[in-house]
Amino acid sequence: MADVTAENPYGLVAALEQGGIIAQVIFGIMVVMSITSWFIMFTKWWEQKKLMAEAIEVEKKVWSAPSLKDGAAKLDKGSAFRQLADDGLRAYDHHEGKLTDQIDQNEWVTMTLNRSAGLISTKLQSGLSWLASVGATAPFIGLLGTVVGIYRALINIGIAGQASIDKVAGPVGEALIMTAVGLAVAVPAVLGYNYLAGRNKAIMEKLNIFAADVHGYLLSGARMARPAAAVAAAPKPATK
Repeated sequence: MADVTAENPYGLVAALEQGGIIAQVIFGIMVVMSITSWFIMFTKWWEQKKLMAEAIEVEKKVWSAPSLKDGAAKLDKGSAFRQLADDGLRAYDHHEGKLTDQIDQNEWVTMTLNRSAGLISTKLQSGLSWLASVGATAPFIGLLGTVVGIYRALINIGIAGQASIDKVAGPVGEALIMTAVGLAVAVPAVLGYNYLAGRNKAIMEKLNIFAADVHGYLLSGARMARPAAAVAAAPKPATK
C-alpha cells in the first residue's frame, strides 16, 4: 500500500498562494527589509570592531613615535584615528595666507578637528536610521497583512453563510503568519540599532579623547612638533 504524503494546507507557502498578490508583496517587502537590516548590522559591527582595535593600538603606535606625523603614518590609511591626526597636522601646517590668516591658529585647528570628528560620527551613524525605520514600520507592515488575512476570512464566512473552521483557518493562519513575520523583522532591527548606537558612543568618546590629545600636542608649541631626537639635540640655554 503506497504512502500518501499530505501537504500542509495552512503553511507559509499555502498562505502566500491563497493571499494572492497583496500577501506576496507584503512578505517580499519584509524579506528585503530583514536581509538589508542583517547586512547593515553585520557590516557596522565589523567596522566598529576594527575601530575599537585601532583605539587600543593608538597609544602604542602613535604616542610612542618621535613625532605625531611619524605615529600617524603607522596607522592604516583608512583609519579614523589617522584621519584626525592628518587633518590636525594639515590645519597646523597650512594656517598661513588666504582666508585662514584671519582666524587664530588655535581656533583653526580646533575647528578642523571638530569637523573631522563630525564627519567620522556621521559615517558611523550611517545605516542606523534604516534599522530604526525597519524597527518602527515592520510591525505595521505585518499588521497590514494581518488585516488582509482577516478580511479574506470574513469574505469566506459571508460566502459560506457560516463560520466553519475550514473556511477561516487558511485566512486566519495567513494573518497570524504576517504578524509573526513583522515582529521577526522588527525585533532584531531594534536590538541591533540599540547595540550599535551604544558602541558608536563608546567609539566617539575614544576619538574625541584622541582629537583632544592631538589638539594639545599641536598647540603646545613648535618645539613639540619636532622629533624627539631633534629636541634632545637642541642646545640648552646657559644657566647663570
